[in-house]
Amino acid sequence: MNQNSEKEILFGKTISELKKITELLNFPGYTAKQIALWLYKTQISSIDEMTNLSKNIRKKLNELYIVGVTEPKSVKTSSDGTIKYLFETQNNKFIETAFIPEEKRNTLCVSSQVGCKMACTFCMTGKQGFQNNLSAGEILNQLRSIPVREQVGNIVFMGMGEPLDNLSHVLNALEILTADYGFEMSPKRINVSSIGVIKGLEEFLEKSECHLAISLHNPFDDERLKLMPVQKTQPIKKVLQIIRDWDFGRNRRVSFEYIMFKGVNDTQRHVNELAKILNGIKCRINLIRFHPVPGIDVIGSDDETIFEFQRQLKAKGIVTTLRASRGLDIDAACGLLSTKAILEQQKFDFKKV
Repeated sequence: MNQNSEKEILFGKTISELKKITELLNFPGYTAKQIALWLYKTQISSIDEMTNLSKNIRKKLNELYIVGVTEPKSVKTSSDGTIKYLFETQNNKFIETAFIPEEKRNTLCVSSQVGCKMACTFCMTGKQGFQNNLSAGEILNQLRSIPVREQVGNIVFMGMGEPLDNLSHVLNALEILTADYGFEMSPKRINVSSIGVIKGLEEFLEKSECHLAISLHNPFDDERLKLMPVQKTQPIKKVLQIIRDWDFGRNRRVSFEYIMFKGVNDTQRHVNELAKILNGIKCRINLIRFHPVPGIDVIGSDDETIFEFQRQLKAKGIVTTLRASRGLDIDAACGLLSTKAILEQQKFDFKKV
């Protein structure tokens, strides 16, 4: 991710992509596996550190490629232990990554795009608009380049962007995360969140064994449309039908994310409709508190309402959890930290002019 280099980046390439490179350069057949092990099993930052490759091979690689890992631009640590990292991308944009320590596991929340084109009315990332997709390397760099990487037990694709709108790069990143030549994580430790991009959903389910989380937020079509414009082209009923028809097996989980908005989606009427549309789907609902975001006028439901909503869902036989609020003192909402960085960058560029 050397922004001043025209050389191609190796980090983030799958084993098949590395084999194409080594074949093109007439390297021995085993070289691709050697490079992969250096990229994903060690913390090297240069080709010269790949010491079991011959000097001639390293020289040829150096002429065309770089490893391409980068450190975070800034780090914020919350009083509750949550750490938020700001990374600069190859084209001078910004993304966020959050490390969330918990009693039984530590989770890393990664981004898949710069900005987002889905324009959900409650999301700061959506207000940035879509800027570009992240490469597989930029996705994986969010794990590779943080000091606490060895403490990460779970990864969730719930940061900036819509993963299924950047499916090819996300699938490559998932391959490397779970492959024996890569990070060797169990697919059961990875959760990919989506608003429900119909075109990409079946391909994701077919090509990956990772868990799926669908951002639902309202069970009524007209009300969901007001929160999530994507409902018009990606209706939740079609998304649910794909999920209902898919055999998830014993080791794969589907869940539904549900941010609680006061007077918008937190009534008994919504409980009843959720039970209706999710009937026949083995799943869980994750209730999420909404915290104020600048420029967004909806407000979150109070705790009493949330607890009663959870109780009612459980009474209907739906497994329902309440996600703990984390990192409130360090721009917790997704997109806040990168938005501030964008504004600072624009301010600096304006001053230069």
